[in-house]
Amino acid sequence: MFRSTLVMICVFSIILGLIILVSSGLGYISIPPFKVANIILSSIIQGKQAAKDIHSVVILDVRLPRILTSAIVGAGLSLSGTVFQGILLNPLADPYTLGVSAGAAFGAAIGFLIPFSDPVYSVPVFAFLGALCSLFMVIYLSSSDAGLSSNHLILSGIIVTSILSAAISFLKYLANEQVSVIIFWLMGSFVSKTWFEVNLTWITLCIGFMIVFWYARDLNLISLGAKTAVTTGVNTQRVTLILLITASLITAICVSVSGIIGFIGLLVPHMTRWITGPDNRRLIPMSMLFGAILLLCADTITRTVLPHDIPIGVFTALIGGPVFCYIFRQQMTIKN
Repeated sequence: MFRSTLVMICVFSIILGLIILVSSGLGYISIPPFKVANIILSSIIQGKQAAKDIHSVVILDVRLPRILTSAIVGAGLSLSGTVFQGILLNPLADPYTLGVSAGAAFGAAIGFLIPFSDPVYSVPVFAFLGALCSLFMVIYLSSSDAGLSSNHLILSGIIVTSILSAAISFLKYLANEQVSVIIFWLMGSFVSKTWFEVNLTWITLCIGFMIVFWYARDLNLISLGAKTAVTTGVNTQRVTLILLITASLITAICVSVSGIIGFIGLLVPHMTRWITGPDNRRLIPMSMLFGAILLLCADTITRTVLPHDIPIGVFTALIGGPVFCYIFRQQMTIKN
């Protein structure tokens, strides 16, 4: 099993790398993939001493930060979706079930409205703080003497999301001329991303992946049911809390740099299970690769194929909505 998993990871990693090369060359200025590879290798080997022609500037300063950010965010949202679905035992759970995205959106709106602040830094910081506060509010509402309940977590997430949605609407009412900026951010976009966002999301994803993968076996047992996990020696309360916080913080960082992007965390784990099966030791890394490929391809289409660079959140919602309906109907059919 380990060898077959390693082969699949290598194959899809190569596919992801090729897509990054091809996507980096697409745009108003077309650049061949071999030239893109040469520019990237030269910048890695020579560093700041590498030649800075027009193609190098376009690749290294404009396209590559956006491309890498979209791939990393796709991987992060998919990882979070896999964790939420495994913990909550709900196939319709995703990174937004617990109100994390609504908290991030509320925090980002505050970051836009604060005077004398640089939105480049204030928006991610306040979005992260908002997501963190909403997560702990959900955990507080759903906790009891019996511990955390999956149904209570989902219900608490819906309650917190409803309250924060009303608060966001009120902030948009107060925003006046800045309301368009807030609305555009809420729709999700990777426009004008920098290496700061790449480094921030990459470090967060690496740390989150190591924590989640460490508990992959425990997550397998929790997915079979709390009683089964307890009888095999798993501290379900501690593992659930660690994984919830880790997945929510990954989502918070991703949302803070990209805005609201729906359905990636919901759909990718289901697509990956068709190939890898339910074992989280295989599902987790493959979901990350699938999510990176899917969101990168979607962002490339909005950037190069469509006549206008529409927000990526709108595009993923248009595609993911019908698939979400299909999954929901399938679950209803199975239960009946």
